[in-house]
Amino acid sequence: MQNNPNRKILLRFGQVGALIVMAMLGLFDVAQGRLLIQSGTEFLGLVRILLAIAAAAVWLPAHKQNSTSLAKGTIWLSLTSIVVTFAVAFSHPEYGSWGLAESLAFLGVLFVVARRAHAGWAVAAVIAAGAAVSFLPLRGGQSSEFVIFGLIQALAAAAATGLGVYLRILESSRQRAVDAVRAEQRAEFARDLHDFIAHHVTGIVVQAQGAKFIAEQDPERVLKALDQIEQAGAETMASMRRMVGVLRDPESKPDAPLAPVAGVQDLGLLLEHFTAAGGPLGRLHLDGETGGLPVEVSTSAYRVVMEALTNIRQHATGARVADVWIRRTPEWLLVRVANDGTARPAGPRERSGYGLVGLTERVRAVGGRLTAGPGIEGGWVVDAAFPLSVKVVQ
Repeated sequence: MQNNPNRKILLRFGQVGALIVMAMLGLFDVAQGRLLIQSGTEFLGLVRILLAIAAAAVWLPAHKQNSTSLAKGTIWLSLTSIVVTFAVAFSHPEYGSWGLAESLAFLGVLFVVARRAHAGWAVAAVIAAGAAVSFLPLRGGQSSEFVIFGLIQALAAAAATGLGVYLRILESSRQRAVDAVRAEQRAEFARDLHDFIAHHVTGIVVQAQGAKFIAEQDPERVLKALDQIEQAGAETMASMRRMVGVLRDPESKPDAPLAPVAGVQDLGLLLEHFTAAGGPLGRLHLDGETGGLPVEVSTSAYRVVMEALTNIRQHATGARVADVWIRRTPEWLLVRVANDGTARPAGPRERSGYGLVGLTERVRAVGGRLTAGPGIEGGWVVDAAFPLSVKVVQ
């Protein structure tokens, strides 16, 4: 976005340069007596000057993409130019010139129409403007040299149209790519909404249940639990507002960064919060250096652990311990989350599957693999393997 002002300045300089060239060509035509003196018809000469100015007025403004008025204006301008061309050709067959300024202006019109006009009208506008610029040399005469000039201008018209079409396709492809990235980001934020919010909300529910259980036995612990619930609730609401704001308006710029910053280095704090919220004892086992990991790998590993801990809270009956192993090899980062509880099926009011599906997509997006299932010694095990030379899946 920072290059837009520079691009606009360069565009304006180009337009000013084109206008200067047109003015010089127009003065050259007048100085040679090619528009008014030799024609013998001052009215037709004045009309031709006005046509050159009108053509410049068509390509000079900044038109919106898929403009219908641009195409319609070009069609009327081109038809008028063709009528004037044949009027001059039949009334003064040995006139000797056709107006270089108008020819240059029509080439600019063809370029702008091909790039900006509404697709349904652009074809007719290009045909009309192409015919107008190709027939212009007939104002100078019907000899072979003017026919050749007409063919040259037809080739120039085709080149201007082709350049406009090329830039239109390039801009359209770029816009589609931007739209695809935005859609992917919005889907990513939707998964973030599940990963982060579900984790915190589940902790709030567990803390509230624990507070209810110990309310009569230890009121002071209830107050501490309420403080934790209040803090977790405030953080959850703040995160939800930021993420929902992005989902609602893809152009918005929330205070939170566009990509989550939590990674492997934050797993210790995550497990502390998990244990403090009343869940099973969380234990972290590190094997190898975890610094300098690719950010995609680090954040995805954090998400795997977070989702696995959330599932332990929701579905692991009787779990006492949740172990997290992080192992780094020269080529892989291996993540395992296991618990010693008994997995229970999701109830009818629980939306199971969204977390695991989103997690699988996230891991696959960085070239990794993820499996989840019952452990050999019981409990539930989630395994993820991330290649350290990240290959993003298209």
